[in-house]
Amino acid sequence: MRGNRVKGKVAIVMGAGSVALGIGNGKASAIFYAREGAKVLAVDYNLVAAEETKRLIDGEGGDCIVFKADVSKSSDCKSVVEKCIETFGRIDILHNNVGIVEPSSLAETSEETWDKVLNVNLKGMFLMCKYTIPYMEKQGGGSIINISSISSIRYLGYTCLPYAASKGGINTLTQQLALEYAPKQIRVNSILPGYIYTPLVVKSLRDTYGGDVDEMIKKRDSMCPMGKMGTPWDVAYAALFLASDEAKYITGVTLVVDGGMTLKMI
Repeated sequence: MRGNRVKGKVAIVMGAGSVALGIGNGKASAIFYAREGAKVLAVDYNLVAAEETKRLIDGEGGDCIVFKADVSKSSDCKSVVEKCIETFGRIDILHNNVGIVEPSSLAETSEETWDKVLNVNLKGMFLMCKYTIPYMEKQGGGSIINISSISSIRYLGYTCLPYAASKGGINTLTQQLALEYAPKQIRVNSILPGYIYTPLVVKSLRDTYGGDVDEMIKKRDSMCPMGKMGTPWDVAYAALFLASDEAKYITGVTLVVDGGMTLKMI
């Protein structure tokens, strides 16, 4: 796929690397934006992972630079935005994809764990929006896509208190910003992925739960109405649409991408 759906636009993709070999949600979106004509700033805490994304984009003739940042730090988020403006002169798309998971109940969740998850998952998006939006205002608009989760609206069968709380906060942050900045032509939307087969999922299953990972993958597949988990490309297609001018009258939505899984949980 190569096209012009975001041609001439500049995209910051936070969490553009993968925790292991393979394609994650942020990596897939960075590749799609580049394929469709955008210049991409691929940001990750792991610079090597971001460089792998750049290698793939470069191999397809795309335009990408990399940057290392910790989204829980205000100075890092500000530096990301400044680097983008310094290099490309504008920011049309902000794709907030960074997130960590700490499965735990209330009794199991320490204050340190709560702060860590909320700082990365929610505060990081707040900071990136805070530093990006002023530039979008000056240039007359932009599109922000925040990656949430269906765990923000449904119980998925296991307790993940800080993660679910952070994702619920992302939905509200999205809606508040969408309303505040609609007059400025800045659209803010969120995507709620369901069970998606990513390197992070495999790593989490192996490190947190142990056992037969292949069997756990099969079990997760069987829970999905369509018979299998989605792929990062499914999330990336949704993000590409929301980032493009095709969605110029769409803001404040929480777009579920889950193959119908939440329909079973009503």
